[in-house]
Amino acid sequence: MPLAVQGQFVYYRSMDVMCGGQPCEVETAVSGIAAAIGEPARARMLYCLMDGHARTSTELAMVAEVTPSTASAHLNRLKAGRLVQVFVQGKHRYYSLEGPNVARALEGLSVLAGVAPGRFVPGTPSRLRAARTCYDHMAGTLGVRLHDRLQALGWLSESYDVTAQGSPALEALGIGIAATRALRRRFAYGCLDWSERRPHVGGALGAALLQIALKRRWVIQDLDSRALSVTALGRREMSTRFGVSF
Repeated sequence: MPLAVQGQFVYYRSMDVMCGGQPCEVETAVSGIAAAIGEPARARMLYCLMDGHARTSTELAMVAEVTPSTASAHLNRLKAGRLVQVFVQGKHRYYSLEGPNVARALEGLSVLAGVAPGRFVPGTPSRLRAARTCYDHMAGTLGVRLHDRLQALGWLSESYDVTAQGSPALEALGIGIAATRALRRRFAYGCLDWSERRPHVGGALGAALLQIALKRRWVIQDLDSRALSVTALGRREMSTRFGVSF
């Protein structure tokens, strides 16, 4: 009777992963990432960012229950491991997850652990959180939802350039794309929203969108604050034109 022979498996060691600018084996790279995630304070920071909202180092220090200087060291380690990225907004620095791959890895670990992270609860007054101006463009929940829909519709690319599909659609709204580009300012960018901690559309394009919304009375600006009131007409138009429910 012939004997069953168990086959042996050979695993490739990939040399495509970079460690400090030099190639390294995948096991080394994975262990480095695991070590970065495995420190409890850093893990708390990462799971705090799982909801997609960016936070300052001070806020993350409170979440991790460490001093600000220790939090900075932890965030530098996470940034070096390409687990978080930093956005500079004025004098503030906001941290968020590096990308969806990081979120998926953390989600998988939370499934193994059998726990779920908490949710972000903004402390901004409700009227300002709903809709407001940020310099000369729309911010708050309305601004963030509009930003997301412009990208979901394929009108605005991830690099904040108007696409071939988006150009005629925005022109139909009354926004002259060529004239807006010609202005002596940045055309468009993701301006991090301080209440939602996610981007809304800033720059010349963001300003043009606000002016159209004001001109058509989709929104009305308060006389004594930066709050914007969304009109019944505005709700209908936002829903019809962009698919934004508000």
